[in-house]
Amino acid sequence: MAPAETTETAPGSGAATRATAPVRYRTAALPADVLDGWRQLAAADPGGSWFTTPEWALAWWETLGAGQGAGEITVWREPDGRVSAVVPLLRTRRRLHPRAPLAVPCLTVLGSGPGAADHCGFTAAPERRAEVAGWLARRARRTTLLLGDLDPAQHGLLPPGAVETGRTPCPRADLAAGPDALGSRQFRADLRRYGRKLAAEGITFRWVAPAVGEGELAERTELLHTVIRLHGERRAALGLPTTFDTARAPLHLRLIERAAATGRGEGPAFLVAERADAVAGVLYGFRWRDTFAYYQIGWDQSWAPLRLGTAVIAEAIRAAADQGLATFDFLRGTEPYKYRFDAVDREDVSWLVPRGLSGALLGLKYRAKAARRG
Repeated sequence: MAPAETTETAPGSGAATRATAPVRYRTAALPADVLDGWRQLAAADPGGSWFTTPEWALAWWETLGAGQGAGEITVWREPDGRVSAVVPLLRTRRRLHPRAPLAVPCLTVLGSGPGAADHCGFTAAPERRAEVAGWLARRARRTTLLLGDLDPAQHGLLPPGAVETGRTPCPRADLAAGPDALGSRQFRADLRRYGRKLAAEGITFRWVAPAVGEGELAERTELLHTVIRLHGERRAALGLPTTFDTARAPLHLRLIERAAATGRGEGPAFLVAERADAVAGVLYGFRWRDTFAYYQIGWDQSWAPLRLGTAVIAEAIRAAADQGLATFDFLRGTEPYKYRFDAVDREDVSWLVPRGLSGALLGLKYRAKAARRG
């Protein structure tokens, strides 16, 4: 059983008569019924995403989060045991400037930051949202909250005094009309031409679904290492850095393991381009609910003249549509190619709830950023 503690209940809130007090866990080893309840809650939340599931938050805590600060997960339950709210937080320090050693304390969303999580946040049933917002307000009385890249639906959970610090466009394509309806007529013709040329060279494509059980881990593990390698080679050829490298591999390996253990067929998935059993390109992302979130891609640069990268994305979109998914989420970034697939921006929003000196300094930092953008 995971170590846990009961947290305070606000006077007059009525929570004590309606349910047990929220319980705070300070370990990633949560009880199985809490994990199941968290998954169900995230799946039912209109503002939920793969990045609000226990698989993401706990895998991040166990890998990239090690040494980042002190994690905690607060859970609300109803009298019948149903999980009705989950607030994962990390007590950490954030630098005021990448090249300056000065860092200030704050609370942030567990699983955000390093690892490029989008659509972050908490999850709560409608009847719990006001209570969770009040709890966060009390939690933030003395500690600054720095909440990056929250799903827009998270706004109702924020304490009074929250200040918007930025917006991140996250383009997404609607698959309702099918993959052949995306893009201009010319772009669709281009995609068909790329496909014919690649087929003539022996390139084939296949979808590798999320692992279900330990027996399916080996192939996904190999594909993860392959996409990291190919991505790194492509970025190096362009003279560009990347954070999707071997240092990030433990997070994604743990994601694959955690998702497989659930047996739900959700989580890390791949679209693979091959020629004679040799991998030429891999697209990596997360299938969850009715969405595929495209995370990263890598492909052999020798195939650049035949537009292999664009073809891999197009095949991933087709595979997602064929499985009945409703949305292809390109995640953060406004690269022009995303809009050629008729992607439309949905913005994540970042917030600061300032407290004390740390809040004042972080407020100055984000105001300076806004001034530079303006």
